[in-house]
Amino acid sequence: MVWTSGAVRAARRIATAAAVGGGGLTALGAVTYGLLMAEAMVARRIVGQPHGLDGPQADGVYGAFPGEPIRMAVLGDSLSVGLGMTRPEDTPAVRIAYGLAAVAERPVRLTVVGQSGAASVDLGVQVDRALETRPEIAIVFVGANDVITATLPARAVRHLQKAVRRLREAGAEVVVGTCPDLGTVRPIAQPLRWVTRRWSRQLAAAQTVAVVEAGGRTVAFADLLGPEFDANPAEMFGPDRFHPSARGYLQAAYAVLPSVCAALGLWPEPEPVRVEGSQYLLAAMAVEEPGTEVTATRVAGRAVGPHGRWAALLRRRPGPLPNA
Repeated sequence: MVWTSGAVRAARRIATAAAVGGGGLTALGAVTYGLLMAEAMVARRIVGQPHGLDGPQADGVYGAFPGEPIRMAVLGDSLSVGLGMTRPEDTPAVRIAYGLAAVAERPVRLTVVGQSGAASVDLGVQVDRALETRPEIAIVFVGANDVITATLPARAVRHLQKAVRRLREAGAEVVVGTCPDLGTVRPIAQPLRWVTRRWSRQLAAAQTVAVVEAGGRTVAFADLLGPEFDANPAEMFGPDRFHPSARGYLQAAYAVLPSVCAALGLWPEPEPVRVEGSQYLLAAMAVEEPGTEVTATRVAGRAVGPHGRWAALLRRRPGPLPNA
């Protein structure tokens, strides 16, 4: 398994570099960094911008239920806006809003502040906008553009952690969908597709550590979206072969909804299978286990153990999303 000592060390190294302000190139090295940057430029030219930069306008109140709406903000990159979709109900944000409303039996007031092409460095401005709505729950999708633009992992993680901390300090629960597996993206050629897969997973593990430290929780996207996207690219990807199709976006919403509901104390299912351990080990494990959630916990009354902060890995079994 990839989550053995090497992956744990990589997550720890990136997280440490983020904390002290280092670059954190990780084991991929400077030469690979340069090659990846060149390949990313080629991939971007191939993909282009067939959908423009905006998804459909999705802000609004969802769910025909009585009561005060739950305030939900969605931040991040093209996944947050559902780039390529023409109907709001096909975007992940609206799918999650409908699902949350059905579980809570309350309407959900959705505000999307994400933007296509955004990387972790752009989260600061998005948090400013999100906080204007006083969100009770914030969902962040970020990481893919950090890999595509060859942003140093520690720098990306540092921006993400700051964003999560600001949202938590304002009283919002935070769920982060970590970096997806870009090794499934066909416009990125081999052998660098393998490199992007490795970098994606290292970044996802480091994101998990940073988010847990800041008081949020994560949902692992790499292995959840990777196999199905890899096996069924025509169905899961849109026409540009980079952004998801409606079915691909539904898969993302399906993965995140249980953790969103759980963060608000609403998930009606029995307690999921739970594993406790060092945040570094569980971060690396989560990258390899579809849809797992990682959140902070205490062991014997202690938040920190001999190998770092204690965390819990939760294997949830989501139910079907309501029809939009």
